[in-house]
Amino acid sequence: MKKVVCLLGLFLLFAGAVKAQEVRNGAEIEFEKTVHDYGNVPYNGNGECEFRFTNTGNEPLIVQKPKSSCGCTIPTWPKEPILPGESEVIKVTYRTNRPGIINKTVTVTSNAIQNGTVVLRIKGTVLDQPAEAMPENNFGSGSPVNNR
Repeated sequence: MKKVVCLLGLFLLFAGAVKAQEVRNGAEIEFEKTVHDYGNVPYNGNGECEFRFTNTGNEPLIVQKPKSSCGCTIPTWPKEPILPGESEVIKVTYRTNRPGIINKTVTVTSNAIQNGTVVLRIKGTVLDQPAEAMPENNFGSGSPVNNR
C-alpha cells in the first residue's frame, strides 16, 4: 500500500511539473504603459503616441491587427513576429480635427498565452483653436499613465 501511495504521489508531482512547464512555454506581451494622456492638444495638433511592449515569453510573439474604438484612432503595428526578449511599438494616431474630450481604446490581440488581448487607452482634450491662435501654453503636457 505504501508503494502505491508513493507511486501515486510521484505521478502527481511529475504531472504538476509538466503542467507548469506547459504554462510557461509561449509568447508573452508586456506593455510599458496601457494609457496615454495627451493632456490638452490644440485643434489639428499632434495626436501621435506610442505604446512600447516586449515579448517576455520564450516563443515568437505575433500581433494581429489592432482594433480601434472609432475611425479617428489609427493604430500601426509590427507585422513580423517579435522574438523573445525583443521590444516593439504600437503607434496610435488620433485625428485632432474635432474639439472635445479624447477617450478612445485600441484592442491589441496576439498569440500571448497569458494576456492575448490587451486594451490600450488614449485620453485628453482637443482644444477648439489651433496652437498658433492660442497664447503660449504647455500643450500635450499630460504625463503618460500606467494603468495596469
